[in-house]
Amino acid sequence: MDTYDAIVIGTGGIGSAATYHLARRGARVLGLDRFPGGHAEGSSHGETRIIRKAYFEHPDYVPLLERAYVLWDEMEAATGETLFQRVGLLEAGPAGGRLIAGIREAARRYALPLDDVTRGEASPQPPMRLPEGAVGVLETDAGFLFVERSVLAHLRMAEAAGAAIVSGEAVVGWRATEGGVVVETTGNRYRADRLVVTAGAWASELLSGLAIPLTVRRKHLHWFACDDPRYAADEGCPCFFFETPDGLFYGFPQVGRGGVKVAEHTRGTDIADPLSDDKGIEPDDLERVTAFVRDCLPGVSATPVRHAVCYYTLSPDEHFIVDRHPRHADVAIVAGLSGHGYKFAPVLGEILADLTLDGSTRQPVGFLGLDRPGLSGTGHGGPVGPPG
Repeated sequence: MDTYDAIVIGTGGIGSAATYHLARRGARVLGLDRFPGGHAEGSSHGETRIIRKAYFEHPDYVPLLERAYVLWDEMEAATGETLFQRVGLLEAGPAGGRLIAGIREAARRYALPLDDVTRGEASPQPPMRLPEGAVGVLETDAGFLFVERSVLAHLRMAEAAGAAIVSGEAVVGWRATEGGVVVETTGNRYRADRLVVTAGAWASELLSGLAIPLTVRRKHLHWFACDDPRYAADEGCPCFFFETPDGLFYGFPQVGRGGVKVAEHTRGTDIADPLSDDKGIEPDDLERVTAFVRDCLPGVSATPVRHAVCYYTLSPDEHFIVDRHPRHADVAIVAGLSGHGYKFAPVLGEILADLTLDGSTRQPVGFLGLDRPGLSGTGHGGPVGPPG
C-alpha cells in the first residue's frame, strides 16, 4: 500500500491549491480525483470567476481576500501566465439593499477604495445600464480569474514541488487508523498520516459522519453574442453584479469572441448527484437571464451562443466550512463554499496546509468553523455573491 504524509481528496479549485501548498512545504502528498485536472463536472470551470475585496457577505472574509490577492500575484509571477485580469467590478442595487450596504460596510471597515456610479454615469463606460432606482459602486481592484487555467497551474506547481496527482479513481471512502488514515478508491488503497477533504459537490458522502446538511444546487451559465467593443475585457470593461427586483444577476466582459457571460445567482435546482444531471438548459432560467440582458446590457445580443452548468454546494448559512474534523484531528476540511469560494483558492490551500501540518493557522478562519451556530440554522447567513 502506497504511503504519504498527506492525501488530498478532490483536486479541483481548492484541492489543487491545497496539494500545491502541502508539497511546497515539503510534504509527500497525493492528490486524488475521479476526473482529470480542469474538468467541467463540478464547480471550478466555465472559464472565469469574479474576484473582489469589498465583500458584502461578511466583512470577516476581507483579510482572507487580501492574502488571496498576494498569492494570486505570486502564482502569476511563478508561472508567467495571466491568471487574474483586473478589469474592475460594477455592483448595483437599491441603496438600502443588502448588496450595497454590505459592500460599503466591508469597504469602511478595511479602508477599501470604491467609486460611486449613478444611473446616468454608467454609460458609455462602463456600458451597463443600472436598474431603475439602483445606485452603483465600482471596485477598480476587482476583476476575474481564469478558472481552469488556474486549477491546472496549481496542479503543475504541485507536481513540480514533488506531489503525485492521480485522476480516474473515484474515492469510495476513508477511515481513521492508528496514526493516520486509509483512503480507498475504485482502483487502489492508500495510506497517509493526514487527510484533506476538498470534494466539492461530493463532500457530503465523505463527511457523512458530521451530519452537516450540504445542498448541491445546479446553476446555469450563459454566453450571449456581442459585437459592441465596449464589452471587451481587453478594453477594460468591468465584471458586473446587479441586485434587481427579479433577482441577483452577474456577468463578465467578453474574452476574445466568446460572448458575454451572464448568469443568475438566485434560484436554481437542488439535485442529488451531479453525475446523474443531464445539464440541460432550463427555459425559465434562460428567460430570466435574457430579460436581464435586454434591460441592463445595451449592445449585447439576446441571442445565446453557449451554455454550461456548474454546482453550488451550500452550507446551511451559506458560508464556508474550514476546520479540522472534530473526531479526527489529522483530517482537515473545506466544504460548503456556497457559490462564492473560488477566488479564495490559494489562501484556502495555504490554510489547509497549515491545519494539516501544524494543527492551526494564523489566518482568521474562526468564523468559518464547524462549531458556529449558523450550521444549525441560527447563524449570520443570508444571500451570498456570485461564483463568477
